[in-house]
Amino acid sequence: MHFYSIIIPVYNRPDEVDDLLHSLLHQTYSHFEVVIVEDGSTRPCKEIVDAFSAQLPVRYFVIPNSGPGMARNYGASQSRGDYLLILDSDVILPERYLEEVNLTLEKYPVDAFGGPDRAHASFTPIQKAINYAMTSFFTTGGIRGGKRKLDDFYPRSFNMGIRREVYSALGGFSKMRYGEDIDFSIRIRKAGYQTRLFPTAYVYHKRRTHFMQFFRQVKHSGNARIVLYRKYPDSLRLVHCLPALFVAGLASLLLLSLFYPPLALLVLFYMVLLGVDAFFQNGCSLKIAGLAICASFIQLTGYGVGFIQEMFTRPSAS
Repeated sequence: MHFYSIIIPVYNRPDEVDDLLHSLLHQTYSHFEVVIVEDGSTRPCKEIVDAFSAQLPVRYFVIPNSGPGMARNYGASQSRGDYLLILDSDVILPERYLEEVNLTLEKYPVDAFGGPDRAHASFTPIQKAINYAMTSFFTTGGIRGGKRKLDDFYPRSFNMGIRREVYSALGGFSKMRYGEDIDFSIRIRKAGYQTRLFPTAYVYHKRRTHFMQFFRQVKHSGNARIVLYRKYPDSLRLVHCLPALFVAGLASLLLLSLFYPPLALLVLFYMVLLGVDAFFQNGCSLKIAGLAICASFIQLTGYGVGFIQEMFTRPSAS
């Protein structure tokens, strides 16, 4: 039976912390502690954490703003668990989350692991649409939590677990502002440690509540992928390049359709494909289907623009 330290960095999201801690109250597995690290927030969540302190084994720390990776490292240094569970503040846990983690670890005692993400019934239509854009086969190729290769998996920081000894041996997260979780996962695998996807250890991931916020988020992800490529040239896969190809192809199609209008039907076909798939995956909701089309184009273009932009940016001397 393992003891888990749940590490949660927070930056100006007190309401999300309230939802996350509330979900931790109902866990069917009780051998855990919670470490909240306030990363220089101007809207702290201390009052919310204090309200749960009599019901949960939760501790609260404040550090100067230094980015999520450094906040996680500080939380890890203050924790006591033999396994560290790294969560984003904008997730909600199903009541069997910790139990599923523990059961799967007993069967597959790997060094690091992660689970997929889903949309909760309480999420707004935009949040459900964004979840579709980030998890659909027609947008990301299903690489986030796909089940084809459970043992060929790169955990993400919204839902990541790792043995304390491995975390310490590798020095935790780097100082990268974006892509620091993939950087850590690459280092874990390059060091010869075993990773695995735990399909039943899923979380409900809220992500962003506005499309502009979502665009900025995925653009930073596109930037980060090229930064990671410069550090680890063998880490780049064709699927990572597809959003950039989508941006180039979409621009070309729209330009050529000015001279040959039927070409625009290809874009329309893709929109219909996304809409139909999102419609059936979200309870036959026309509203979410329409928003999912918008979210999918934002996801692909935002990531693609960030990817292309970083390709033509001179890397920092540092």
